Amino acid sequence: MQVGLRWAVAAGAWLSCPAGAWALGSAARVWLPEGVTTTSPQVDRLFYLVLWITGIAFFLVQAVLLWFLIRYRRRPGVAATYIHGNTTVEIIWTVIPAVILIGLALTSQRVWATVRGTPPPAAVEVEITAEQFAWNIRYAGVDGRFDTADDIATINQLHLPVQQVVLFRLKSKDVIHSFFVPQFRMKQDLVPGITGRLWVEATKLGNFEIACAELCGLGHYRMRGFVTIEEPAAFQTWLTANAPQPETPPAEPTPTVPAPVEATPEAHP
Repeated sequence: MQVGLRWAVAAGAWLSCPAGAWALGSAARVWLPEGVTTTSPQVDRLFYLVLWITGIAFFLVQAVLLWFLIRYRRRPGVAATYIHGNTTVEIIWTVIPAVILIGLALTSQRVWATVRGTPPPAAVEVEITAEQFAWNIRYAGVDGRFDTADDIATINQLHLPVQQVVLFRLKSKDVIHSFFVPQFRMKQDLVPGITGRLWVEATKLGNFEIACAELCGLGHYRMRGFVTIEEPAAFQTWLTANAPQPETPPAEPTPTVPAPVEATPEAHP
């Protein structure tokens, strides 16, 4: 029992470090899709770290419970012994979880500061307004401002350049929605009257889905969008192709000039 406990503690110590948790987590992948942003590895490491710590704690507790059930089972002729507790054991099982929780709090705070703190300078800004049941996506035109005549607007079609920081401005037109791309490892509620902010820097090309992670009405299941991550040159080409075309003023009519009348020579007798 003691040998097995030492092995469990050693395994727990190794898995408690980000390298150990990520080594097994990335190999197994468990159920997470592939991360495609610069911040997704940090989120994955934190997720697997918590998963392994809680998993090991669960099996250790169940193993001790099973051992107690067998060791202190009811036996004929054996009377139970009542004790008032063990101060040393109580301190140990209080201090160890406290240390683990403090370590997780500090680790998660660092990840949170990176993912949701002050965003880096953005190369592209996108305004996303959710409504029942669609994603209204808008890019600023050549003037660099939103809500002007040269804005580029699409529905459910989000294009992003790879290896560039993109800042999202998230709004809701009616009810609470939730912008979620699993491969980004980010989720943000969209609350009417509040403009949320989210930034990503994609690292891989591909096509992914936008899901609304908030039950927003009877048509919630239809609220799907699509993300295309492409090379910056292809992204600029797409913007140009979808930019609103300036209206051509009607051509002014050309004034008609009467043809000169040739004089007819008079006939002489």
